[in-house]
Formats: sequence, structure tokens, C-alpha cells
Amino acid sequence: MVVVTGQNKVSATPDDAMSSSDAEDDFQEPATPTATQAAQALPLLPQQFPEVVPLNVGGMFFTTRLSTLRRYEDTMLAAMFSGRHYIPTDAEGRYFIDRDGTYFGDILNFLRSGDLPPRERVRSVYKEAQYYSIGPLLDNLEDIQPLKGEKVRQAFLGLMPYYKDHLERIIEIAKLRAMQRKARFAKLKVCVFKEEMPITPYECPHFNSLRFERSESEAKLFEHHCEVDVSFGPWEAVADVYDLLHCIVTDLSARGITVDHQCIGVCDKHLINHYYCKRPIYEFKITWW
Repeated sequence: MVVVTGQNKVSATPDDAMSSSDAEDDFQEPATPTATQAAQALPLLPQQFPEVVPLNVGGMFFTTRLSTLRRYEDTMLAAMFSGRHYIPTDAEGRYFIDRDGTYFGDILNFLRSGDLPPRERVRSVYKEAQYYSIGPLLDNLEDIQPLKGEKVRQAFLGLMPYYKDHLERIIEIAKLRAMQRKARFAKLKVCVFKEEMPITPYECPHFNSLRFERSESEAKLFEHHCEVDVSFGPWEAVADVYDLLHCIVTDLSARGITVDHQCIGVCDKHLINHYYCKRPIYEFKITWW
């Protein structure tokens, strides 16, 4: 006889009885899931956004249409507000983006009507456009000043593969000397020369391009290193020594370093016969505070 109580079956006959191990092999009741496990097991529903979206970008408030944020599908904003990702809200229900909102208005103006920022904000908006991966805005900004000019400048600096290394050397030498002398500023000598061969008053009337007029054995007679801290050159481009000096000062200033420079003469090292090195030497003064 089998007695059924609720959902539990109890067998009273030996033939119908099973051992506990056999019963476990045939059927094991699953354990009751915890609340955390249950939440993880449920798929997250797509997040729904209103047609007019209130935004809190780093504490600055904006309001725009959902279609504006989704203007270009390959951007971070379009992905964030696609419904596939969860966007937290602040106490007022605004969707929160943890980013400085100073230039977010410029981002929205481009998404709304293609407007570009004024020149003084181009570099900063460009960084924000990189963060939000807005390709069309990046392309437009790269075609206007100052970014267009920066592309030309970088093409020129690409002729000198050690340019950035030399900048770092200038900074390190100036810092070390200022610390050793407990001084507010430090001075160092920098050579900037365009021509591969030294030019003297004797050579100028006779040679247009010295490196093509001399044989290899003759060229070795003029090989030397000027006694300076850092040396830039040579390079082949229309841009001259003053253009490179401008690049050096600009890039140091962009790092918050105050720099003054002046030409203090030429190397004037004797090479052979009446030939002397006439590469210009500049004194750089780095002020730390």
C-alpha cells in the first residue's frame, strides 16, 4: 500500500521501497535560489528613454531630444542611449554622465545642427569628441584652425624622430640643475641647425648643397658634435631654424614650462684648414617658479 501525503510518497511494501542512494540518483530537488542568484538569472530588460532626455553631465544640466543623442549610430552617446546599457539617474531623475560638462553644450550643438565651436575652444571640444567617439565632429575639427595647422606642424616634426626625446632631455637637465643649485631657473645650451654640413663664410659663395659636393671621405672630416646639452638637426624642409625654435618653445609652454631663449653665437669649433663649425648656439632659460 502506498500512502501519499501532500507531495511526498512513502512506500509501505519492501518491493516498492528504494534505497536513499537510488532515489538521489533518480531525482534531486534543486536548492532554493537566493535573491541574488534569482536577480542574476533574470535578463535585464532594455532601458526605456523618454523622447525629451534630461541630462546631468558632471553636475551641469542639459536637455535634448533622444534622436539628437542617437544622431550618429557609431558614437558612444548613441550606444549609451540605445537601451542596451543602464544609465544611472540623479535625485531629480536626470540621466547622469560622469564627465566634465564644460564643453558638452558644443557637442550637443554639433549633433543638433552641425555647428562648430569658436576657435579658442576647438582643442578642448576635440578631446571631448574623441571621448564620445563622434567621428564626423572630429573630421570637421581637424579641417579648421588650430588643428589643421597642427597637422602641418606635426608633419614637419616628423622629419626629426628624436624630437620628443630631446624635449624630455631639456626638461630633465633644467630640472636637475635647478635642484642642484637651489635656483629658480636653469640655463642650458641648445644647438639648432638645418644643414648637415657646417657652413662658413668661405664656403657660401661656392656650394649650394654641401653634402652633395663632398665625397664621403671628405664629409667625415667635418663630422663632429657641438659642445651643447641638446642638439636638433639636420632636416630637409622649407621650414628653417626659427620655425623649429618656435615648435620647441610652443611644446615646452604647453607643458606649463616657462622658457626664454636667445642666440649666443656659433659653435666655432675648428674642423680642418680654415673650416669652422658655424652652427648657431642658443641659450635656453627655464624658469620653474
